[in-house]
Amino acid sequence: MEPFRLTATEALRLIASGRLDARTLMESCLERIAARETQTRALVDFDPAPALEAAQRAGPGRLHGIPFGVKDVLDTADLPAQYASGIWQGHRPRADAAAVAWARSEGAVMLGKTVTTEFAVRKPGPTTNPHNPAHTPGGSSSGSAAAVADFYFPVAIGTQTAGSTIRPAAYCGIVGYKPTFGLIPRAGMKLMSESLDTIGVMARSVADCALFAGAMARRDLGDPERKTERLPRVGIYLSPAWDGAQPETVALVERLRDTLAGHGVPPVPFELPAEFDALYTSYHTTVQFRESAMSLGWELAYRREDISADLRGLLDQGLATGEAALNAAYAGQARCREAFDACLGELDFILTPSAPGQAPKGLADTGSSTFNRLWTSLHVPCVTVPAGTGPDGLPLGIQLVARRGQDAQLLAWARWLQHIMA
Repeated sequence: MEPFRLTATEALRLIASGRLDARTLMESCLERIAARETQTRALVDFDPAPALEAAQRAGPGRLHGIPFGVKDVLDTADLPAQYASGIWQGHRPRADAAAVAWARSEGAVMLGKTVTTEFAVRKPGPTTNPHNPAHTPGGSSSGSAAAVADFYFPVAIGTQTAGSTIRPAAYCGIVGYKPTFGLIPRAGMKLMSESLDTIGVMARSVADCALFAGAMARRDLGDPERKTERLPRVGIYLSPAWDGAQPETVALVERLRDTLAGHGVPPVPFELPAEFDALYTSYHTTVQFRESAMSLGWELAYRREDISADLRGLLDQGLATGEAALNAAYAGQARCREAFDACLGELDFILTPSAPGQAPKGLADTGSSTFNRLWTSLHVPCVTVPAGTGPDGLPLGIQLVARRGQDAQLLAWARWLQHIMA
């Protein structure tokens, strides 16, 4: 197997045994990028020579010698951070974002900055879906998802304000993990929503997600490859967005019901109280666009015309939000967060779609976050795992959701689900 096809955990085993070295792994990844980047267009910036030198010097740690990509809304000291905005073209931060710094401290080697939408909100970049370049890779973590799926590097950093980690991972057929809010430090990120933005990770295995996120968070997220001691208690939640589910997603949920039942885990229908619907219909977007407008205060004040018209309209909408509506949204989110654990009862996790269906055709739109923003509002951990293909042979994903703080348990169950679906 070519080294670029290895997962991070596979590569680490080979490096530890002396059968692979970090420079050879990096050379293989760079060869893959050279062969694929003209089509996939996942990278904003990368520099092969320093990456090779860094691989040669890679220190010991949990991520010794592992190449990784960084979504271009996180600062990096040795490559520009431009946030997909002409306003910040050529911007060179002095320091790495905390997540990047901690990954490097564990021996990881940053290979490049990945494409995002403008400020991780609107105006998609040029990235294509590696499974079919006529289709979107999703967004806003489009470059991170496409690069991991196309074997540029085994792991990458993404972010999520609504569905920007889970959805592109599902569209590109990889694993995406949005941790409990705040698990991975956000210092040095171009923050758009104070109460929603969450740094997440993308990989080709659940174990890699646990490893990479754990290193950046300086936490132990367990070993998802360890055999679980009992069968889980699973609920299936169709969500308020179910009317928008495409036929392939409807069929996927039915297949999962049968698969789980066949493994002795008949899933139970799960519902949330009526107020949770408002997270989907109003609370989330009210908070998101108000906070995004406030975060882009300097850009709106001094470079307003350099913000795309679509994004500018959303920011103006956020600024126009009335006090009563804003307070109601914050209060509603708080009530739902407080109530969610009890709603799960004895369930270990719930299954719900990762996206409406397969990746839509065209690059002008990154798809809908309707199956994601409820969970982002709740600050709960989510994992999407590959779950078959749609009518055009494009990947589908299924999303697992658990209580806040139960990240290690959720990752273990995600690995279990992947195993029974294989």
